[in-house]
Amino acid sequence: MAEITYRQALHDVLREELLRDENVFLLGEEIATFEGSYKITAGLLQEFGPKRVVDTPIVENGFVGMATGAAMLGLRPIVEIMTINFIVLAMDQIVNHAAKIYAMFGGQCPVPLVIRTPGGGGQQLSATHSQNLEVWFAHVPGLKVVAPSTPADAKGLMRSAVRDNNPVLFLENLALYNTKGQTPAQDYLAPLGQAKVSKEGRDVTVISYSRMATIALDVARRLEQEEQLSVEVVDVRSLRPLDHETILRSVKKTNRAIVFEEDWRAFGVGAEMAAFVQEEAFDDLDAPIQRVGSAAALRQRVGDGGADRGQAIAGSDQQGGAAPPERRAAMSEVTMPRLSDTMQEGTHDCFERRGERE
Repeated sequence: MAEITYRQALHDVLREELLRDENVFLLGEEIATFEGSYKITAGLLQEFGPKRVVDTPIVENGFVGMATGAAMLGLRPIVEIMTINFIVLAMDQIVNHAAKIYAMFGGQCPVPLVIRTPGGGGQQLSATHSQNLEVWFAHVPGLKVVAPSTPADAKGLMRSAVRDNNPVLFLENLALYNTKGQTPAQDYLAPLGQAKVSKEGRDVTVISYSRMATIALDVARRLEQEEQLSVEVVDVRSLRPLDHETILRSVKKTNRAIVFEEDWRAFGVGAEMAAFVQEEAFDDLDAPIQRVGSAAALRQRVGDGGADRGQAIAGSDQQGGAAPPERRAAMSEVTMPRLSDTMQEGTHDCFERRGERE
């Protein structure tokens, strides 16, 4: 298997699906002539022409609605929304139409639509371009939502999404585009709704997805070396449908669980995972479920000089003026989840509560 970037894996699978099925076409803002903001569609306009690689106006509700209609008529559109933050403009088309038409028409009118969009924070793109909004869509019946963490899964899940007869929201993370990994054979399919165990372990299960699944895997390996903790990592890959069976099997083996996500903790995907683990594996848990997510309350103190998180993000002092540079902190440093610290605290707590750690 070749080693390629996440970006290249997406490019390659889009090209392969365009070659495989003449009903597949791409549309989105600046994806053709400009080749996309993140160059996922580079070269595809030249190869397939403007009827199959379509530049759209800057009107998300318009081109998502158009793609929904095209899917109803038998085509297989793949929409690129430049960033998930712009998907808000197409909520009606996605939630009230694409997600519901298949069921409302009694299964007579499938909607084979893929909407791919990047998200995530820590890229210095400001608050309105750095969000994780996947929980909005994972909440909606009729949608499928996937969030691959590796080039192989990006390729395998995209291929499955294109061939599925339901609308699929395909979540990418900006920080993953340049990451590298092994990509499988050209015909590899990763089933929608099936999690995978990225690393076997016996002491604690970490449940995660997208970029945080890669960080969880890295930290799990370090904890195994430095703390002699055997950590199992479950990459859920699909948020809807969510693979309860694989998650529960792992938790029942290790008897401890940490849920790790980049999104805000409150009312999120991680909250749902923690809830069903508590409901369905309560008797197997030897300690409370630990949760790790991005900061939502910004009144925690950071750094020297007494700056709190709100002041650090705003770059101001207590009198409302501009804070000196040495007291300013990047938003990503004070809001993004830090698994290394929390995992050590969480796993230490898990063992110490029972006096089980040697």
